[in-house]
This record gives sequence, C-alpha cells and structure tokens, in this order.
Amino acid sequence: MPRPREFDPDTVLDQAMMRFWERGYRATSIEDLVKATGVKPGSIYSAFPGGKHALFVKSLERYSKLVVPQKLGELEAPDATVAQIRGYFDGLVRDLLTPEGRQGCLLVNTAIENAAEDDEAAAVVRGHLARLERCMTRALQNARRRGEVRESVDPAGSAKLLVATCQGLMVVGKANPDAAVLRAIVENAFAALS
Repeated sequence: MPRPREFDPDTVLDQAMMRFWERGYRATSIEDLVKATGVKPGSIYSAFPGGKHALFVKSLERYSKLVVPQKLGELEAPDATVAQIRGYFDGLVRDLLTPEGRQGCLLVNTAIENAAEDDEAAAVVRGHLARLERCMTRALQNARRRGEVRESVDPAGSAKLLVATCQGLMVVGKANPDAAVLRAIVENAFAALS
C-alpha cells in the first residue's frame, strides 16, 4: 500500500516555480528543488512523473495561472483600452527598476533559455503570448471605436508589435535597468498609435 503524500502539490509547485524563476531551468538541479520544496527526490518523481521537466512545465502553467493575471491587471477587462495597455507597460518599467523585477518574467526567461529546444515549454510560452496579444487587440479595438487612436491603426497588427515590444523591454530591462532607456522604448511604442 503506497504511503499518503506528506506534502501539498500546489505548495511544492509554488516553491519550484520560485526556484526556476530565480535560477532558470538548466541551473536548477533536483537537489535545488529538494532544498526549495523539502520533498525527497523519489516523492518529486512520484508526484510529477517526468521529474524535473514535468515539474518545470507545471510550474510554468502555475505561473501563467497565478502571476500573469496580477501583471495583466485591468488589461484583461473586456472594456480595456489604451490606458490599460499603458498601465501594463508602466508596471513592467516599475518592476524592472527593482532588484526583484530584474528577475524578469518566468515565461520570457523560458522563451530565451530553452523554448527553442523544449516543445512543451514553448507551448506554454506561446499560450501566454497569445493571451497578451488577445488582450491588447481587444483594448486597441475599444480604443479605435472610442477615437483614442487613429482610425488607421490595425488593432491586431499593432497588438503584435506591442507584444514584441514588451517582451523586448523585459530583456533590455534585465541587462540595462535604466529608467530613461526603458521609458523611451515605451514612449516610442505608443507614439505609433497617436
């Protein structure tokens, strides 16, 4: 008869997610995960068949479910407009100017580190990018209807550009957390809308 689990899988996922977020996938060993979670390797493999990789993918999914909505905030509201897109970008800049914020986004970090070789991780990253693009497209459609952006603005195309800009902003911010540089990137991205 198998022994009952002596840990909460969600708590383990939260702790693993933080470790992967801090160190990245490759630099995080099973020993690191054991230290972070307090769970023995055999129990990790039992709870997460596929071991470290399975735990990583589940951590990405958990990040997408718990952290991303906090970051998107009002941008996910059906009536979002340019103000909410700008609020999202301003939040990114604020975050990038703090030591904790320079840790970046787990999904962006994953895209850079290993999405090219890891189809499962890439699928989670693509899902995040699609979600962000949907939010920005809807906000730009609302803004165009309200006359907040030029009538010639293509909401879908502009959303793609804004998504690429915010991903690039996070990469630049990790290497060069200079407020003037980050704000200039944002200002130029929004200049194209007015």
